[in-house]
Amino acid sequence: MNTEHDWITTPVTADILRGHLGVETTAHGLLPHRLPARARRQIPDDQLAMAEAQPSGVRLVFRTRATEIDLDTLPTKRAYRGIPALPDGVYDLLVDGSLAAQTTVTGGNVRTITDMATQSSELSEGPVGTARFTGLPEHDKDIEIWLPHTEITELIALRTNAPVEPVPDRGRRVWLHHGSSISHGSNATHPTGIWPALAASRGGVELVNMGFGGGALLDPFTARAMRDTPADLISLKIGINVVNGDLMRLRAFGPAVHGFLDTIREGHPTAPLLVVSPILCPVQEDTPGPLLPDFDGGTLRFKATGDPAERAAGRLTLTVIRDELARIVEQRAADDPELYYLDGRDLYGEKDYVEFPLPDEIHPDPAAHRRIGENFGRLAFGDGGPFGGRP
Repeated sequence: MNTEHDWITTPVTADILRGHLGVETTAHGLLPHRLPARARRQIPDDQLAMAEAQPSGVRLVFRTRATEIDLDTLPTKRAYRGIPALPDGVYDLLVDGSLAAQTTVTGGNVRTITDMATQSSELSEGPVGTARFTGLPEHDKDIEIWLPHTEITELIALRTNAPVEPVPDRGRRVWLHHGSSISHGSNATHPTGIWPALAASRGGVELVNMGFGGGALLDPFTARAMRDTPADLISLKIGINVVNGDLMRLRAFGPAVHGFLDTIREGHPTAPLLVVSPILCPVQEDTPGPLLPDFDGGTLRFKATGDPAERAAGRLTLTVIRDELARIVEQRAADDPELYYLDGRDLYGEKDYVEFPLPDEIHPDPAAHRRIGENFGRLAFGDGGPFGGRP
């Protein structure tokens, strides 16, 4: 049995992190980011600033014989005024690619959203906590610790009862994905249960998840970050945030999509690039935004508040978005043979909605995340898919 002096402390550095595009040294430790510093300086709102700092898909990766692992962190958790507290975020530990243990960290900071429409908030500071894993197999193994996908997580210290070394290159392709809160993992209960993580596991790829809650808005700084990020496979899930934010009209949307794709192609001229339209979302299929929270009955749901009659004037709905994305991809694919389109309703459509309805009318529940991940894995990574059939 190990005693206290057997523990080894390994510095938490970017070398043992994956799924991030930048790190920030804080007063406490290391904070992973999913946008690089240059892009973060251009973020125009607190919602995206919070979302990109939440480490969806970010994980520590190392090789060790350790049977016990402690990871000290300082989480910043979300709360919403008038809504019951959210559960603590989950840390998933994988051994050689399989989920082996889960834990949570109590305490930490709490950022309370006081107004969902304006995203105004208040911060209460709290203590550092420890994610502790015990009883791990006593042999050399690859360890992945996936951080809570909706908790900002400052990494303080990593302690193990055996030495830690880098994981050698396994030759896996890198999949770079951008999307909305659905890709971020809203309503999923643990970080490897979000649909991009499930699809990445099926495809045998390394995930870099740029799914940002409320932040898939065709921002040029996001396109430049994707352009400059090494990747073998790229996907863009576009549409839901543009509609529910009511930030564009059809005249602006098409050129913005072209510009986003042009920028990505500057850095990845031949990589398979898959454009994915929105999954089924009945409240926004034919009704424009803006989308607003509705607390009727004490349960959070969302409702679209636009006028369907204004579609003729260029107001956007999910139906309009899908038609425009399909048109743009068909047009560009004549000169770009590695550009592909996937209708989001093939990931989650009418039959899926009947089986797994959206609890708040927008975000899938854990079972629906599994369904979306399975369908994406089959359609994108399967035989004949844009990401399949390649070494």
